[in-house]
Amino acid sequence: MTLEFPAGMVWLVGAGPGDPELLTRKAERLIRSASVIYHDALVGPNVLDLAAPGCRLVYVGKRSGRHSQDQKTIDALIVDAALAGERVVRLKGGDPSIFGRSAEELDACRAAGVPVAVCPGVTAASAAAASLCRSLTLRGLSRKLTFVTAHAKAGETLDLDWQLLADPDATLAVYMGKSEAEAISRNLIQAGLPADTPVAVIENASLPDERHVFTRLDLLSLATRAGLGSGPAILLIGRVMQGAMSSRSCSKASSRIESLP
Repeated sequence: MTLEFPAGMVWLVGAGPGDPELLTRKAERLIRSASVIYHDALVGPNVLDLAAPGCRLVYVGKRSGRHSQDQKTIDALIVDAALAGERVVRLKGGDPSIFGRSAEELDACRAAGVPVAVCPGVTAASAAAASLCRSLTLRGLSRKLTFVTAHAKAGETLDLDWQLLADPDATLAVYMGKSEAEAISRNLIQAGLPADTPVAVIENASLPDERHVFTRLDLLSLATRAGLGSGPAILLIGRVMQGAMSSRSCSKASSRIESLP
């Protein structure tokens, strides 16, 4: 199949959770075909090694309030590069359409008349569950899977529909939730989710330095402070995580696995 990537086009490409082996075959071909790649902070360290010689690599990452470029500037960069005749890959950790700000970049390209397309990627929740050998859904136990981001603007309170999220028959995947662990725990319990609801916290999912902490909802804040480093983490909350400690044989040998009561 011929890859549609003419000069002057933009592809929003999902880099997956970090492990380059979890890239789709299409994503790898796009990366190898690009003349310029604008990449996020969450792109795995070996993914960029796939770029062709001479490809320009431009870091536009945003982590914990530390932005190398704001979103409007990123929009302008990819549009200007395409209008200059570049083959542009906008490389995003995970899947571009899951908390990846893809809508703004798609709109910017369309407004400028730049051809644009999306290549999906493996999202962090899927990679985290795979590392634990757990299913995110389970018939009769969890028929619903909810993705939510705990990212809030500096100085703002985390504003989520806690009553909706506190569903004991669902699995809740919280992206960028480590720094908001205390608020997440408190608000979910106040909304009715049992304090002993199992939680798995996965840091650097799919990478060699992946870490796991298993705990319960009322101890979540303590667990994130005691058992994790500085890497990005996802929280998997729900009854499907019960017994996740027994899945440690599925995880990488280099993973650090801890448990709190």
